[in-house]
Amino acid sequence: MARTRARDYDEKRGAILGAAARVFAEHGYDRTPMSVLASECNVSKALLYHYYNSKEALLFDMLDAHLTELVEAVERADLPDLAPQDRLEALVVALLDAYRDADAEHKVQLSALRTLPDADQKKLFALERRLVDIFAEAIRAVNPAAFEGKPLLKPVTMSLFGMLNWFYMWFRDNGPVSREEYARLATHILVSGVSTLR
Repeated sequence: MARTRARDYDEKRGAILGAAARVFAEHGYDRTPMSVLASECNVSKALLYHYYNSKEALLFDMLDAHLTELVEAVERADLPDLAPQDRLEALVVALLDAYRDADAEHKVQLSALRTLPDADQKKLFALERRLVDIFAEAIRAVNPAAFEGKPLLKPVTMSLFGMLNWFYMWFRDNGPVSREEYARLATHILVSGVSTLR
């Protein structure tokens, strides 16, 4: 007979993913055995294996949940009828807001995604591509002629992600610049540059 799920299954799973993200971010995915994860998650090793039959499965689930949340947040914020700069700023604000309290997951995404099997990587890369595509279309709208027949859209888009993806390294919530102010600044820098491209 199949084992029934506890009513708090999803809540416990979420707590495990959050704790594992913090441990992986601090100690490294490769250097963290399941026994240490169980201890840090305040669960038995047997219970951890009830949720995840391997460390790879746990990592994939963590990154899949993180990237899905980012994509959904950005899709909700994408309003193509807005003026191009306003549209792009709304996307940047949404992404930085979705990054809130997800520094560990983001760090693990950057450092450990490529340790997963190819099939899992492909699924996660598809989510990353969806995120990039949304931003690329918003950036193209700023100055469509600048990208016509030129291979500039991807480098420009990835330059924006370069500004945003390392945000967690220096940003502090009680610092001199708010999350929203930085979103406006990053958007302004990018739009100013793109507007002058010929």
